[in-house]
Amino acid sequence: MTRRGAASQANQDGGEIDLTPMLDVVFIMLIFFIVTAVFIKEPGVEVLRPETQVRDQVKNQNILIAIDAKNTVWIDRKKVDDRAVKNVIERLHADNPLGAVVIQADGGSNAAAYALVWDAAKDAGVVDIHLATDPKR
Repeated sequence: MTRRGAASQANQDGGEIDLTPMLDVVFIMLIFFIVTAVFIKEPGVEVLRPETQVRDQVKNQNILIAIDAKNTVWIDRKKVDDRAVKNVIERLHADNPLGAVVIQADGGSNAAAYALVWDAAKDAGVVDIHLATDPKR
């Protein structure tokens, strides 16, 4: 057998690399990263938060609630009726019981709207509740 014949026979017998196992591994990794990714939840409205000197970073924020200047409550880009705030918080808190509630109250909103959301979160069983602020300039 000549050299050329031996080389062409080697290519036919297994010179190709099967990519199926590699594609399986890449697909499994993709699924893993999608499932474990932390998605940022937006309240659905832009608020002007009050400024403070001291701020703490919340690590596991699960529920982001906004109160606009007209005292309207927004959760997950939806306007929520005052009577339904507790039910919505309970539903979201059930997804992640260790998550925190972060309230973004507009500087023009009143304390009654803030107290309504705070009390609803407490009644829903949330123990980690925070008020979002901006750093003082």
